[in-house]
Amino acid sequence: MTADEATHSEAPATADPRPTPPTRPDRSECCDSGCDPCVFDLYAEEVTRYRAALAAWEARHAQPIEHEGEPGKKR
Repeated sequence: MTADEATHSEAPATADPRPTPPTRPDRSECCDSGCDPCVFDLYAEEVTRYRAALAAWEARHAQPIEHEGEPGKKR
């Protein structure tokens, strides 16, 4: 276990909150003039970053699964 992993496992859940999804832009926020980047392009990039952050958060907060009848033995 690295020092970083030890810090995460000992930190309270409030110190590592679940990422929140980005807010989808309202249709009225797009000017329909072909901007580069469009507000929806920026939103798509935010969703990609959110999904990566959520996957990392879920991995940090995953609970080890124990075999039935074998305490301490993980799959």
